[in-house]
Amino acid sequence: MDSQENTLGQEKKTEEMLNAAPADNSNQGGDGAALTNETEEASVVNETAGLSAETDSSEERKVYKSKKEVIERMKEIARSDDNPKKDEVDYLKTAFYKLHFAEREADMKAYTEAGGDPAEYKVLPDADEEEFKAEMSVIKEKRAKIFFEQEQEKQANLKKKLDIIERIKAMITSPDEANKSYQEFKKLQQEWKEIKLVPAEKANELWRNYQLYVEQYYDLLKLNSEAREYDFKKNLEIKTRLCEAAEKLAEESDVISAFHQLQKLHQEYRETGPVAKELREEIWARFKAASTVINKRHQQHFEELRSKEEDNLVRKTALCEKVEEIAKTEIRNASEWDKKTKDIIAIQAEWKTIGFAPQKMNVKIFERFRAACDEFFSKKAEYFKNMKQQFAENAEKKKALVEQAQALQDSTDWKATSDKLIALQKEWKTIGMVPKKLGDKLWNDFLTACNRFFDARNNANAGTRNEERANLEKKRGIIEQLKALAENAEDNIQEKVRDLIDEYNAVGHVPFKEKDKLYKEYHNILDKLYKELNISTARRRLDKFRSNLKNVAEKGGEALDNERARLMRRYESLKQEVQTYENNIGFLNASSKKGNSLIDEMNRKVQKLKDDMNLVREKIKAIDAENNE
Repeated sequence: MDSQENTLGQEKKTEEMLNAAPADNSNQGGDGAALTNETEEASVVNETAGLSAETDSSEERKVYKSKKEVIERMKEIARSDDNPKKDEVDYLKTAFYKLHFAEREADMKAYTEAGGDPAEYKVLPDADEEEFKAEMSVIKEKRAKIFFEQEQEKQANLKKKLDIIERIKAMITSPDEANKSYQEFKKLQQEWKEIKLVPAEKANELWRNYQLYVEQYYDLLKLNSEAREYDFKKNLEIKTRLCEAAEKLAEESDVISAFHQLQKLHQEYRETGPVAKELREEIWARFKAASTVINKRHQQHFEELRSKEEDNLVRKTALCEKVEEIAKTEIRNASEWDKKTKDIIAIQAEWKTIGFAPQKMNVKIFERFRAACDEFFSKKAEYFKNMKQQFAENAEKKKALVEQAQALQDSTDWKATSDKLIALQKEWKTIGMVPKKLGDKLWNDFLTACNRFFDARNNANAGTRNEERANLEKKRGIIEQLKALAENAEDNIQEKVRDLIDEYNAVGHVPFKEKDKLYKEYHNILDKLYKELNISTARRRLDKFRSNLKNVAEKGGEALDNERARLMRRYESLKQEVQTYENNIGFLNASSKKGNSLIDEMNRKVQKLKDDMNLVREKIKAIDAENNE
């Protein structure tokens, strides 16, 4: 008897702990833990039952695809007579704002991609959010009202059950009194069953006193032993059926459903009267054993769920670190931003495949992830804001080049205009990107203007091309003669080489595509001849300079004048250096060996400077001769 009373008391404590919350406590035994008379096992049962209250609903949570769906469910809850479940309301809130932030992010992305300024983007009031908040307020008020009403109901029920206990106490003063009040006793038992919620802190003591006085009543009941035995038999049948039902729950595949079904069996077991005294411990032990099986499965299920949630937290933490690392990376161009954006979107998609983290960390880890994503997209918006400004500046520069090219497109000053357009084309390449549509138009306008001029020039210079082909053949002939001289040394070879060089330089332009190849072939054979004939370095430099004068001349008259001015400055600089060295030599003392050595070295430097002066002077003469031509 005592063990069963203790066990029932422990079970009642567990039950009232769950019922103390305002959510889902319409049934006194609906969330009770398994009956057990062992303190250690009872603590495990309590923990398991508590976890169930928090997480059962996550097993069958609906995936909401739109804010409207969430709001419709909120309306159903607000208008239902049932007490709103806190975990479902919290889940609906999380689901709503997840969809809400995703919509806002997509709207901002579309705004920036359409050319909008991220800094000027404004979040507009959202009617769905206002409606959601309104429904949430209704639900909060409803929960508060139901909680208050339940507390009042519990106090009234406590008073009723205390009154029933006092009336049963009055019936067990003697066997005669017990026999006389049998029908009233049965009525009181039925009344007790119909009374549900009581304050949690009073539940254990209330249940123990009720069971104590009920069993004492049956022990005193002598006169109507036939009715008592009938009650015992009927109660045994009910409790046997409950044991069988509890044992069958071990085959139930849905652990959560089995656990809740067990709570209903507990409630019915508690509301069923006693059996014969000699069978009480036996039937109780059978029911307790079946309950233990279900509770252990339930406990294991939530231990696995906790483990999975911890694993989900680890995976989500790793994704947060990835996004944070990307957000810290310095990105310098649009293609890299595009690549990193795809990486972020892929990480967000992976995040959605991961289940919930532990309840205490679930919101925190999501906020960390959202903050890292927001940091990345804020930096991206700032980058493209700056790039948009740069695009505008680049577009203005290219428009200016288009206008310049269009102003030159009808010119017939072929040489000067060609140089100007080529310079414009080079400048075009130094200007950065502009938006594709505008960039294509500007490039097409620029290219059209350039092509118009060059097509006209090519048509006008058609005869010049024939002349250039003839010049090419002449220069190739001279190169062949130089090669022949290199193979077969002749008398006066230096004079012949000089004549061929002068003849080569006198020949006009060759086709542009052949120019570099011919130049390389020509100078290769000259280098070979210079090496074999031991022509002075100064002479070679002068010859190369003369041969390059044609290229300089092609750039226009200003190019030759600029080169002559540069050489004159060089000549005057060398002349000044010679004077300085000669003045310094006059002050040196040549009496020592060291002094003679220093004077000799300075004399060599002076001679070298004079040779350079002569070379510069010859180059100036060559430029003058070219200008006269």
